[in-house]
Amino acid sequence: MSNSSSITEFLLLAFADTRQLQLLHFWLFLGIYLAALLGNGLIITTVACDHRLHTPMYFFLLNLSLLDLRSISTTVPKAMANSLWDSRAISYWGCASRVFFFAFLVVAEYCVLTIMAYDRYVAICKPLHYGTLLGSRACVHMAAAAWASGFLHAVLHTANTFSLPLCQGNVVGYFFCEIPQILKLSCSRSYLREVGLLVLNASFGCSVFILFSYAQIFRAVLRIPSEQGRHKAFSTCLPHLAVVCLFVSTAVFAYLKPSSISSPLLDLVMAVLYSVVPPAVNPLLYSMRNQEFKDAL
Repeated sequence: MSNSSSITEFLLLAFADTRQLQLLHFWLFLGIYLAALLGNGLIITTVACDHRLHTPMYFFLLNLSLLDLRSISTTVPKAMANSLWDSRAISYWGCASRVFFFAFLVVAEYCVLTIMAYDRYVAICKPLHYGTLLGSRACVHMAAAAWASGFLHAVLHTANTFSLPLCQGNVVGYFFCEIPQILKLSCSRSYLREVGLLVLNASFGCSVFILFSYAQIFRAVLRIPSEQGRHKAFSTCLPHLAVVCLFVSTAVFAYLKPSSISSPLLDLVMAVLYSVVPPAVNPLLYSMRNQEFKDAL
């Protein structure tokens, strides 16, 4: 029986068997990657350079863009290289490092999205206390807590995952290394329970807080007598809510979908939807309805 000590490399999911389709996947991923670099780079540069955007909302948006850039850079370049060079192999430590960074960045991003929901809640429901509750020091502390939470989560779960003996081969079912896929290769028979605990541990508290915040926000917005005021409030909240829904729904479905409906194609689509699409789409969602950001850009 083989175990993790005898595995020196993993084999990632191949996109296609024919050379033409492999090159098509390369160019498609290259386009998405460049769009993510351009969109998030513009947000980071604009927020950093324009003093009018030095507010809590844009400070957290800058953190989200930094996390998106690092997240997509963890998964897509290796997939592009494999498609270009017709390869599937990734070293054991290369896989472990990508598992760590992806877990770190995804959890930190969800924490930042939770903080952004709190920012919108305070701005709409407690506007007179906004400067007190979201001062510069408080914003820095919350952002640091989000990054630290992601780091701690990644250390604990990556160490636990790669400490398990692996006896189901070395073929990873995704185009990038991720904790649930490595757990499938372990000798443990409690895969679904471990993945469920992973998802609940990472997202349950944040999801409850986001839902509570938006319930209060919508109640407050509907009480605004002016239609223009309601429109302005919704325009600042809906992009964030769209990002959260896309991020959470695809990730939860990918992790917890019934095995009866699982297939390689569906797994591939869901992996792309929650790991590749959000970093490329987030800048568009946040800039499309934000006139203040458009003016600064």
